Amino acid sequence: MEFAHQSILLEETIESLRIKPDGIYVDGTLGGGGHSLEIVRRLSNHGRLIGIDQDGDAIEAAKKRLSPYQERTTILRENYSDMKRILNELSIDKVDGILLDLGVSSYQLDNGERGFTYREDVPLDMRMDIRQPRTARDIVNEYSETELYHIIRDYGEDKFAKNIAKHIVMARKKEPVETTGQLTEIIKAAIPMKVRARGGHPAKKTFQAIRIELNHELDVLQDHLEEMIDLLDDGGRLCVITFHSLEDRIVKNIFRTAEKPCICPPEFPVCTCGRVSKGKVITRKPIVPGEEELEHNSRAKSAKLRVFERRITGD
Repeated sequence: MEFAHQSILLEETIESLRIKPDGIYVDGTLGGGGHSLEIVRRLSNHGRLIGIDQDGDAIEAAKKRLSPYQERTTILRENYSDMKRILNELSIDKVDGILLDLGVSSYQLDNGERGFTYREDVPLDMRMDIRQPRTARDIVNEYSETELYHIIRDYGEDKFAKNIAKHIVMARKKEPVETTGQLTEIIKAAIPMKVRARGGHPAKKTFQAIRIELNHELDVLQDHLEEMIDLLDDGGRLCVITFHSLEDRIVKNIFRTAEKPCICPPEFPVCTCGRVSKGKVITRKPIVPGEEELEHNSRAKSAKLRVFERRITGD
């Protein structure tokens, strides 16, 4: 199966990065290389793109796609959480732009073997990086009812989280839950028929929750986003595309704190905490896909792009 993925908010992201021909750019979630291709096309032979992805299939697809520009690209199978170390090893101190597209690729969703899908009956997997030993099967069969309830409620934002967790635990007492088909049937049984008839696919939110938990998606974002701002040169920009309200909230809050870092009580006449602004939030409201993009790609529906510009003030 070919690694196909439609790049979401492509024009808006490229425009927001304000690419300099001789600049250094990092795509922390390379995927099939759609965004990266547009970045590298705008670079001179003095410019450089570093592409990072933990998915081996994505790496192979991106290498092929970016092969005409290989003299100005470096592609690495890593997690974007290691960006600081990676740049250090490449002797790069500061970069001119960083991109994160936090969506799951169409390839990962549509390739049944990867176990992300609720539309086929395949082994429960959901690993972004197949070198990782733990899979979605381990979460479904080993987490306590309370732990399952919390992740489905918080990461899936499903109002039937309690009942879904209860049904999973009841089902696995009879036999282990091994496949996406088994899990989908358990979830369906936990949601009232009239609700199932109205909404989207009943398993969508639970599958999303398990995937986020398994791949530590929110933790990695929370722990490393501010560090990425610090890796930017003066005027450099960080563009983040999110697909989940919790991801978007993390990005919004970290960007806001980086812009206005003062933690002094509001009644203080002057700032005494001494924390310094790291730059400016470019997107007061997130950029969302236009009608034309939504017509061509339904998966763009929940996408939001936020942009931060680094400004290094003199001492």
